[in-house]
Amino acid sequence: MGNFAIFQTGGKQYRVQAGDVVKVEKLNAEGPVEFTEVLMVGDKVGSPFVEGAKVIAEVLEQKRNDKVLVFKKKRRQNYRRTRGHRQYVTVLKIKEIKG
Repeated sequence: MGNFAIFQTGGKQYRVQAGDVVKVEKLNAEGPVEFTEVLMVGDKVGSPFVEGAKVIAEVLEQKRNDKVLVFKKKRRQNYRRTRGHRQYVTVLKIKEIKG
């Protein structure tokens, strides 16, 4: 078995190992979560997914990420706009990688 995996969720890909803590796009889930869209486990590469592979994770918390500032400006027009945005994220602890 490989010691790392690459899986996708929320339109993004994450490289993880057992014990890692990652922030992913918000999931409506509590307790254990199972990801089956695994692109790679160790040296096994899927086309597009590795058959029978799973990444099992535990939801640690649902929270909002750090603030991202959006600043717009047009020179010499006295036009300035500032907006802030905080994305909802789910914090996961990777329990096990099954390949």
